Amino acid sequence: MIALSLAEIADITGGRPHDIPDPSVRITGPVVIDSRQVEDGSLFAAFSGEHVDGHDYAERAVASGAAAVLAARPVGVPAIVVADVEKALGALARAVVERLGTDVVALTGSAGKTSTKDLIAQVLQTHAPTVWTPGSLNNEIGLPLTALRATEETRHLVLEMGARGIGHIAYLTGLTPPRIGLVLNVGTAHIGEFGGREQIAQAKGELVESLPSEAEGGIAVLNADDPLVRAMSARTKARTVLFGEADDADVRASEVRMTPAGQPSFTLHTPTGCGEVTLRLYGEHHVSNALAAAAVAHVLGMSTEEIATALSGAGTLSRWRMEVTERADGVTIVNDAYNANPESMRAALRALAAMGGAARADGGRTWAVLGPMAELGDASLAEHDAVGRLAVRLNVSKLVAVGGREASWLQLGAYNEGSWGEESVVVSDAQAAIDLLRSELRPGDVVLVKASRSVGLERVALALLSGEGEVADR
Repeated sequence: MIALSLAEIADITGGRPHDIPDPSVRITGPVVIDSRQVEDGSLFAAFSGEHVDGHDYAERAVASGAAAVLAARPVGVPAIVVADVEKALGALARAVVERLGTDVVALTGSAGKTSTKDLIAQVLQTHAPTVWTPGSLNNEIGLPLTALRATEETRHLVLEMGARGIGHIAYLTGLTPPRIGLVLNVGTAHIGEFGGREQIAQAKGELVESLPSEAEGGIAVLNADDPLVRAMSARTKARTVLFGEADDADVRASEVRMTPAGQPSFTLHTPTGCGEVTLRLYGEHHVSNALAAAAVAHVLGMSTEEIATALSGAGTLSRWRMEVTERADGVTIVNDAYNANPESMRAALRALAAMGGAARADGGRTWAVLGPMAELGDASLAEHDAVGRLAVRLNVSKLVAVGGREASWLQLGAYNEGSWGEESVVVSDAQAAIDLLRSELRPGDVVLVKASRSVGLERVALALLSGEGEVADR
């Protein structure tokens, strides 16, 4: 964060200094919400959560080097006391971003947000100093914490924005107003909360509505292959740039093909030229993510050659998202267990099928270890059934459905598609899946592990990679 005095922070947040001997003391370290992450000169923001109250750790934070605490009440150490810590943190983030004048790139979508954000960050980092959202910290707390990591040297600030309902993205864009807004897709993630895809499109489109006009430099980067996203061009005053495989896309791909390992390769086309890209990521769905990243880089002034080279060198930054690891015995584990929705589940299965081509030639098998997809509401049965059917259509060797009624729906889909033998099985929990796989895997097998975050199915992948019988919750 840029250095601000405690007096300046109090003024920005509308707070009251408490137990502060010298208001001119500056915050020179990061803003953190975990006392274990405090560095010298930090500002510790004390949040009251469901299980932990950050105010109880204020003394520890200051003892560890924090210059002060942003708190909702006096805590016995130097503090700026505010009415609402979350709102104060947002006000501080907005003030810092406005002072820096950095280019803010915001992105949203039903699937692929984090992977695309990681690609954008890696591409832009080759161009100029860039700060981006770590992992999936894309909410009212994570977004301002990311923005507050920016410094005077930061040229690009890349922010992932999530939404749990109408108005959420509008709120986030008010904290860190973007100049460039990217919408990836409108799918069925959280459809149970939103009520339908049209409502999801309404929420995602709040991003492009927040952009400045074309005359003011605003740019909306939209997926030409998604009709609901393409239609958002009518909701913005900004210039529209389209990406995708459509012929009229400004940034598009042609000659898309897959390597034997399941990594996509294609020719990248931009208004300034062409370039060849071979991604280090797995699955054809990453072509769209790469085109989105290329479109953002293009409008920020990078050449097609620079973009193609950077994309070809980019990897996975965030954990448990198509993390591919080959064990010493030749078994490949694909840990994509961070989260799941119908779109990402289908993409992961297709990636598994592509990766399994070479494996099957050597006698290996493909395993899909799948858990429930959450927040689908009335669509849950149909969507789980459809995933089970797709596993059969893609000729996945073994479907292991983990836990609860959703697992039975996954298996039902496989049965309905004609898989009557031992190709699918339902197990009660992650440990049961671990026991099954440890007894049956053989060299050359490829194992995909995927479910919604709440299921914690990453334990299966971690156990198979650790060589232990069980991995504790993390």
